[in-house]
Amino acid sequence: MLIIGEKINSSHPKISRAIAGQDAAYLQKLAQEQVAGGAQMLDVNCGTVKNEPAAMDWLVKIIQEKVQVPLVIDSPNPEAIEAGLSRLSAGHQEQAMVNSITAEKERFEKILPLVKKYNAGVIALTMNEQGIPRTALERFTIAQNLQQITGDYKIPLSNLYIDPLVQPVASEPQQVIEFLESLRLIKTLPKAQTICGLSNVSFGLPNRSLLNAIFIAMCFGYGLDAAIIDPTDKNIMGAVRAAEALLNKDEYCLNYIKAYRESQL
Repeated sequence: MLIIGEKINSSHPKISRAIAGQDAAYLQKLAQEQVAGGAQMLDVNCGTVKNEPAAMDWLVKIIQEKVQVPLVIDSPNPEAIEAGLSRLSAGHQEQAMVNSITAEKERFEKILPLVKKYNAGVIALTMNEQGIPRTALERFTIAQNLQQITGDYKIPLSNLYIDPLVQPVASEPQQVIEFLESLRLIKTLPKAQTICGLSNVSFGLPNRSLLNAIFIAMCFGYGLDAAIIDPTDKNIMGAVRAAEALLNKDEYCLNYIKAYRESQL
């Protein structure tokens, strides 16, 4: 499974203050901790900060100085996305990813040309002008549309990750079941790759780490390919490594054993 670190996100007040105050040391340490925990990419979001394009350019620059993993440029703002992608391109980093587009025409028409220009991956959310669908079948239909839309921009399916948008179980108890069924249906599409922002499922509940760990293990069985998570959470990463071993996605359990020896479980 592709693990994307979620922690550099300005929706959290401490991160927002660090970005606004250009506290490079704190943010670089956070990046390094996530990579050490098992993150293969890092999501970077500075949407609450004034002058987002300039903030994104700075944030990408200082993270690249300390870690070598690809970054996910997280913003609905095309100017901020291009600032991040151009900074990554200048550093000749591995393929980046954009988080995110939807099936809303106004959004994908502004962002997909940038995805194509920089040969980036892209996360596509299963929502349209009517919002987030209630049923798995509706999400599946939007996923089909998203494959067609990105294909029209000559973006290969290998660069596309579809997010069926899990909702908080505390307020939408049936929606976790719909999400899992969405994964199953979407994985029947040609070369479909799936992703989710895992921590949304536990919003508003105590002991979120336990819920997140159980949920990601469940998602494995339905074909989840990538997750945006906290890789410093041993419960979650333990569930990932255990599920990979049990589902024959970890040859001879080598990753599980390595994680145990490095005290990551």
